[in-house]
Amino acid sequence: MQIETVRMEDTKARLILRDATPALANALRRTMLQDIPKMAIDHVDFHLGPIMDDETGKEYESITSLFDEIIASRLGLVPIPTDYSQFTFRDQCECGGEGCPHCNIMYSLNKHGPGSVLSGDMIPLGDSSLKVKDEFIPIVQLTDNQAVLIYAYASMGTARKHVKWQAAFGVGYSYMPVITINPDMASDPEVIEAAVKRFPNLFEEKNGKLVVADLWSAAGYGREPFADLPHVLKGFATMEWDDSNYLFKYETDGSLTAQQVLDKAIEILVGEAQGVADMVGSLA
Repeated sequence: MQIETVRMEDTKARLILRDATPALANALRRTMLQDIPKMAIDHVDFHLGPIMDDETGKEYESITSLFDEIIASRLGLVPIPTDYSQFTFRDQCECGGEGCPHCNIMYSLNKHGPGSVLSGDMIPLGDSSLKVKDEFIPIVQLTDNQAVLIYAYASMGTARKHVKWQAAFGVGYSYMPVITINPDMASDPEVIEAAVKRFPNLFEEKNGKLVVADLWSAAGYGREPFADLPHVLKGFATMEWDDSNYLFKYETDGSLTAQQVLDKAIEILVGEAQGVADMVGSLA
């Protein structure tokens, strides 16, 4: 299988898998969904009792409109920056799982009302580069006399254990559509107008001719999108599906870049394949 990068953005990617099979495409999809390690908050400590504002001397109640469990759940879904060179799984760390700077990130959240508590209010203790990139995720709303003082701890895991450790989303693939436009109809203004209206995003007009605009849109129109068409579009194009090449796309939550997710998924698949080969070899 060969992977061709069509578009690689910070949190989005489009790929073409060439000389592949459904099994290989699905293996890549499932690996991205459930086997990519990332950091996520999995332990939260809430301060109980009054909270004093050091600047004004005003006393606030450590209470909100939400249960602590709901706030903890929301914190767990905040994308935490993940650096494989700095962090490892807690049970594989040299600290023996007790929690240290090599397997654990500690955040403090200290805010009083009135106002919204956002993900950007989470302050990493120690390394400022670990500050949450998406700073506008709402956590809870505070009234005038309310405040929160929270210490949250992030560790590494995978989505096999919990969805908060899922790094990739919207992972999907389809056979490669092969669309052939009838050259005798490609320059007909009536055909161009009707085709663009009937199949938005799939076709567009370019230099007076009908051309394919976005192959990724083809999968949304079904297996035979040109089977039942008005008279003006009869025979204007044909579509076949190449089962040896695949359109593949995915997004990330921002804890890892799209390139990092792809690189890690390939690393995991190669390792698993080598493990199977070694087991088979040992039986010979």
